[in-house]
Amino acid sequence: MEVFRAKVVSLSLASSTQAFSFRPRGTVIRSYRLVDQYGSPHPVLDDLYDSLESAWSEATLWCQAQAPGGPEPLGIGVEVSTPTGNWRTVRHPAC
Repeated sequence: MEVFRAKVVSLSLASSTQAFSFRPRGTVIRSYRLVDQYGSPHPVLDDLYDSLESAWSEATLWCQAQAPGGPEPLGIGVEVSTPTGNWRTVRHPAC
């Protein structure tokens, strides 16, 4: 069985030093966040979630509390973090 160890590389950038940790691709931890109809972090539900299901469940509960008996959340989307630190949309908000 092969053991993976994180390699830390220090880079000198002008007046500061940054340390980056590299992980094997199989150990990437994803985070999810809710966004508004413009793709910005949701103004009320601005949090990180560990799965698409937990993020969408939070959005659904919040929308039902705002308008009981109303339709599914329309103006809320979900994004997932990428290994490079960016966000990718996995569920677009319906306008």
